[in-house]
Amino acid sequence: MLRHVIVVDLGYGDAGKGTIVDWLCATRPVTAVIRFNGGAQAAHNVVTPDGRHHTFAQFGSGTLHGVPTHLSRFMMVDPLALAAEAEHLAALGVAAPFELLTVDRQALLTTPWHRAANRRREAARGDDRHGSCGMGVGETAAFALAHPDLAVRAGDTESRATLARKLHGIRDALTAELGPLDAPPVADVADAFRWFGTAVRFVSSSRHLLEGSCVFEGAQGVLLDEWRGWHPYTTWSTTTFDNAETLLAENGGGDALRLGVVRTYTTRHGAGPLVTEDPQLTAALPERHNSHGPWQGAWRAGHFDAVAHRYAVEVCGGVDALAVTHMDAADRHDLKMCLAYEQLDRIVPGELGDLAYQEKLTQTLAAATPVYTGFGDVGEVLGAPVMVTSHGPAYSDKTLLSGPW
Repeated sequence: MLRHVIVVDLGYGDAGKGTIVDWLCATRPVTAVIRFNGGAQAAHNVVTPDGRHHTFAQFGSGTLHGVPTHLSRFMMVDPLALAAEAEHLAALGVAAPFELLTVDRQALLTTPWHRAANRRREAARGDDRHGSCGMGVGETAAFALAHPDLAVRAGDTESRATLARKLHGIRDALTAELGPLDAPPVADVADAFRWFGTAVRFVSSSRHLLEGSCVFEGAQGVLLDEWRGWHPYTTWSTTTFDNAETLLAENGGGDALRLGVVRTYTTRHGAGPLVTEDPQLTAALPERHNSHGPWQGAWRAGHFDAVAHRYAVEVCGGVDALAVTHMDAADRHDLKMCLAYEQLDRIVPGELGDLAYQEKLTQTLAAATPVYTGFGDVGEVLGAPVMVTSHGPAYSDKTLLSGPW
């Protein structure tokens, strides 16, 4: 029996990671949900059987079951957005949400200047926007690489002097480059971040959590991965299983089930290739929580793209099982499968880190034409067993078909 489960989206995000994590936490003992990539841009929608709804961004999607969350060092934490999320969780009946939270001291913090700079750069791209969520996550990562001594981390909130120095440095560096940015005064941000530093518990290891059974909750999707996605329409984050498996290896946590999540149809938000895009399908399958976003751009839907999903499975190093969501859409609509493109039937992975190769893939996919068959067995076409299917948003809408428990 495997103690841990790593949940990864094999598409462009929005496949339903949150609802699968919610189901896992509702149906088996879970010590903690560990977030291992991304930041406040996540939008993992969970609906309870009694109709309560929360869009999880930084808290783990098991919070409504009282399962603690750990934000690992691979997360970019936004304290201001986290406070707003905690307030909504409290309104839904979660007592003292911050008591359910631990944060790695090395986790980078996203500031209002990162968010403002992100939006300034994206707006300047005009029609060539990359599809950013506008939450400053990529800007946080890029700034830390360019200015490692100024990057503010969770543990810095324990020192007023260190925090003030770094916040001033971030503001000065970004405004020198981009001009005045829409952000609060440094003193106000420092006060809010200091409060964050007293409200949550910081740790330097997740070893104690891994003594139990953990669910690792990924963000975004493999086809948006910083190295494996269709460059430049990607995220500044590793969206494969790698970060979660690094945490397990570092902390002696043992083996984990690698669970890939896909929809019965393929979607993406914003710019970039979507070979199977079908405007009629987009119109037929609107989503209340996935509409046009001012920064991401349009919500788009297409038929199941087995070519792209097989590529995702391959660059992940394989999956142990699949979770297939939106089975109810397959019941109501004439969905199709794309098993090949007219130009090719396999997307060949390049060397890790070769962004020029990824950009060539983007150009190839932008001109690709899908070849369709009828909707078939997702597990068969992706080469992995389907463990769970979902016919609706609540955990009670899930059906376990097979699994190690």
